[in-house]
Amino acid sequence: MEAFCRFTEDEGACAVSVRDQEAQNLSFWAMEASACSCGSGKFDPEQSGLVRWPQCSLCCVFSRGLLARGFTETHYLQDGTDVVLTRNRTGHCFYHGHVQGFPGSSVSLSTCSGLRGIIVFGNSSYILEPLEGATSEHKIYRAEKLRAAPGSCGHQLDIPATGAAASATPQHPPAARYKRETLKTTKYVELVIVADNREFQRQGKDVEKIKQRLIEIANYVDKFYRSLNIRVALVGVEVWNDMDKCSISQDPFTSLHEFLDWRKLKLLPRKAHDNAQLISGVYFQGTTIGMAPIMSMCTAEQSGGVVMDHSENPLGAAVTLAHELGHNFGMNHDTLERGCSCRASTDKGGCIMNPSTGYPFPMVFSSCSRKDLENSLEKGVGMCLFNLPEVKESFGGQKCGNGYVEDGEECDCGEPEECTNPCCNATTCALNPGAVCAHGLCCKDCQLKPAGISCRESSNSCDLPEFCTGASAQCPANVYLHDGHACHGVDGYCYNGICQTHEQQCITLWGPGAKPAPGICFERVNSAGDPYGNCGKDSKSSFAKCEPRDAKCGKIQCQGGANRPVIGTNAVSIETNIPLQEGGKILCRGTHVYLGDDMPDPGLVLAGTKCGDGKICLNRRCQNTSVFGVHKCATKCHGRGVCNNKKNCHCEADWAPPFCDKPGFGGSVDSGPIRQADNKSLTIGVLITILCLIFAGSIMYLKRKTFMRWLFTSKKTTIEKLRSVSPARPSSSSEPNHVHTICVSKSLIVKPQNTIIDISDPVKTHQVPPLKTPQRVLPPLPQLPGHQAGPERPLPANPSLRFSQVTIDSLLCNIYSLNALARQTGFIYGPGSQSG
Repeated sequence: MEAFCRFTEDEGACAVSVRDQEAQNLSFWAMEASACSCGSGKFDPEQSGLVRWPQCSLCCVFSRGLLARGFTETHYLQDGTDVVLTRNRTGHCFYHGHVQGFPGSSVSLSTCSGLRGIIVFGNSSYILEPLEGATSEHKIYRAEKLRAAPGSCGHQLDIPATGAAASATPQHPPAARYKRETLKTTKYVELVIVADNREFQRQGKDVEKIKQRLIEIANYVDKFYRSLNIRVALVGVEVWNDMDKCSISQDPFTSLHEFLDWRKLKLLPRKAHDNAQLISGVYFQGTTIGMAPIMSMCTAEQSGGVVMDHSENPLGAAVTLAHELGHNFGMNHDTLERGCSCRASTDKGGCIMNPSTGYPFPMVFSSCSRKDLENSLEKGVGMCLFNLPEVKESFGGQKCGNGYVEDGEECDCGEPEECTNPCCNATTCALNPGAVCAHGLCCKDCQLKPAGISCRESSNSCDLPEFCTGASAQCPANVYLHDGHACHGVDGYCYNGICQTHEQQCITLWGPGAKPAPGICFERVNSAGDPYGNCGKDSKSSFAKCEPRDAKCGKIQCQGGANRPVIGTNAVSIETNIPLQEGGKILCRGTHVYLGDDMPDPGLVLAGTKCGDGKICLNRRCQNTSVFGVHKCATKCHGRGVCNNKKNCHCEADWAPPFCDKPGFGGSVDSGPIRQADNKSLTIGVLITILCLIFAGSIMYLKRKTFMRWLFTSKKTTIEKLRSVSPARPSSSSEPNHVHTICVSKSLIVKPQNTIIDISDPVKTHQVPPLKTPQRVLPPLPQLPGHQAGPERPLPANPSLRFSQVTIDSLLCNIYSLNALARQTGFIYGPGSQSG
């Protein structure tokens, strides 16, 4: 393998000629083009892509995880039919790495169609690409020489370090533990990149070429964001080779909203993803080369952007895409008044979030960008980024040691010389003996954490916590409250995992102390339909008037705060005085940012903001929260849980999902159980419960038996007493004896000794009126001497029979009473009776 280079005066480039045409065998170059001193080195991907020559060595490894499982390539037939390919790309194509001996250096290369990429080390950046028209020659030159059209970002919401973003604290600050975990946890953006029809034409109408270009752009963006602990996982590329699927024009504002509408209605239903970016071949009007909504990551309506492909090299579009993606993350521009720290000087390109893109291209993020990202994540932006995308295999084929657990692998901790994981065998990508897991937030000391251990705490009033399941080493994907659910502790409604309020937006625009103005301010100002009061723009790009019911979804009106807006020097205060009928006036403070007619307005109320009881702002209209179906979803939780964004119940701690209708350990099918289920403790608890029930039952049984004994010990039923009395015929003596008789239901009946009762003749004396049914039970009289109580008898089994016996006893008692009374008065009741 030999290589030679030639110095090109007009470009300051060193061309590299590769004589060995074997696949994947490429010679390399000397870094300093002026010296044009070249050596020979073999580019061997099976040896981690180590490239050597006299001056420098590049250590390159595959771009791991660039393509997620389910990666698709989409293009269209002439009749509009979409063609979706899921083929595997097995060529070793994309690489990331560094320059040996240069700390902080970085390398991003592609070998898909020739050798191209960028190398950054020291204070220099170099571009490597094939020579035009050559089959095996490449050139390397400084990035400053890269041809591209200068431009700026369409979004200019600049927040200085002294403004609200730096000084205002969140309404509900998250715990420090969550903050640390959020920052150290890798976030994953599942990205779709779309090329419009004009881009297809500019790339020679070659579908395969443009697909390769889009993947190369994603490879660069992934490299940029790694420093922020964010990975870009490409889940799909799409080429509009037949025609545009939405209206794309030179107006970037209109193009952005058309693309976002198409994404929501057409792309999202058929392809799950977190963010979509359009690469357009249309030259936008003015100096705008890209546009994206701020703080919109993961939302269905606004998570995306448009990027003008303004350079022949994919690096140009990649830098702009990274910039617009930064706006989606909540990053603002790096302006002078913010005092941002950037490790790349202006003449070296500066940082990615600079308002304007110059030469060379920026490739690093500033301290302000890091702070903006941190604040956004704390507020709940990017709720969808904490799930690890499934990686079928890394781009370039499956390989043990690439750091990704692929099909057939139990673990992967990288190359043997770099692996520090005690649970994984780096040579075989298998778990070490005794190890159950090697990676994940729910893996500790090579063992799975028990179910119910918290692995991701809630970040705000609309977020839900996640817990280990006990069956997986990975923390469940992040979930949050269903759209339209009331915020916890905040007067607002959840939307995409964030609780948006007028108050918080006023603080962002005007600083601490600001608050929303009265409703009359919104109604009067936003009914104008001008740049200072409106409900956005209509289809003709004209400012739309707000209907009274939608007024709180237009330009936000505030009171208090700083003397001027804190969002940048190009923002001014628009103050409106509204006179009152009873005298006096109300001061309404709005903002206007001089952005141009094609720029998004940062002074508009954010989507998801509460605009009334049970109402929320959507598409500049105040709509009922019922459009989200949150109440319908909540009914299946039986009042013991809330609905999450996947329409599943998140149950309270003592109830089990999916419907919170049975005892359990809380949580949801998506987030894991809230509390731990200790089998030993559970068994002991069940045994104690059973013993307590047995003891309580025994006590109740004994008490019931004692009570019944007490109830019948001192009492006898009347029928028992009647059985103890033997009726006798009258004796020869006709003189009646005095009788002591009493009738008491269910009491003792006293029988006088030697009493003769004659019932042979009918009554011949005064009629005794019939006795009335007794209305109350009288206390028993003292028992006569010499009378013995009858034996105890058990309680009758049938209460109805017992009632019948009591009735008969009462009748018999009445008969005996009448006879006793008759004898006392000289009458005998019975056959053959006669007066004395």
